[in-house]
Amino acid sequence: MRVMLLGATGLVGGQALQILLEDTRCTALIAPTRRPLPMSAAKLDNPVLDFEQLPGTAPWWAVDAVVCALGSTLAQAGSREAFRRIDHDYPLTFAGQAHAHGAATFVLNSAAGADAGSRFFYNRVKGDLEQDLRELGFDSLTLVRPGLIGGERAQKRTGEHLASKVLGLLGPVLPRGWRINPAEKIAAALVEAALVPRPGEHVVAARDLAG
Repeated sequence: MRVMLLGATGLVGGQALQILLEDTRCTALIAPTRRPLPMSAAKLDNPVLDFEQLPGTAPWWAVDAVVCALGSTLAQAGSREAFRRIDHDYPLTFAGQAHAHGAATFVLNSAAGADAGSRFFYNRVKGDLEQDLRELGFDSLTLVRPGLIGGERAQKRTGEHLASKVLGLLGPVLPRGWRINPAEKIAAALVEAALVPRPGEHVVAARDLAG
């Protein structure tokens, strides 16, 4: 199976990259990034792109499934406009192009609070993306909705780091839906949904990803 991975340089995307490279069910892995990946592999194709100007035609668009772990935070993006561009517009543009070139499956790393009607901007953007992906008409659409993601990021997120410390201590007594979701479990869920696609729409909730 030919798989496209978006967000390969991030925490969850990096885990998904390793899983896909090792899984023999994935015969070709397309990982578009804005900076070259610090690695190579026989089945890895790493197009380095300007995400604002994606090519309309390229042989690597022809994939069976797309795994999207692309995302940022408001603080990292610098503005609401930039955040929406990264977390909504880029994934949707890639999804549209891949679907037009024959991709039947899309798997999204979304968020537990994703809701197009939310009064919270972050959750609303995530919900908008989910809704817009539905309208593209993929045969299989899986929405993975983690809560707080656990793992060591290259770039620290202060609030997330503090919350992880607290939830890590309280984890054993918390409901599963409130516990930390390890990045490797999220990545594994994303990859499995791509490699074994089920018809229709499916949701993987935070409680299913708890450590």
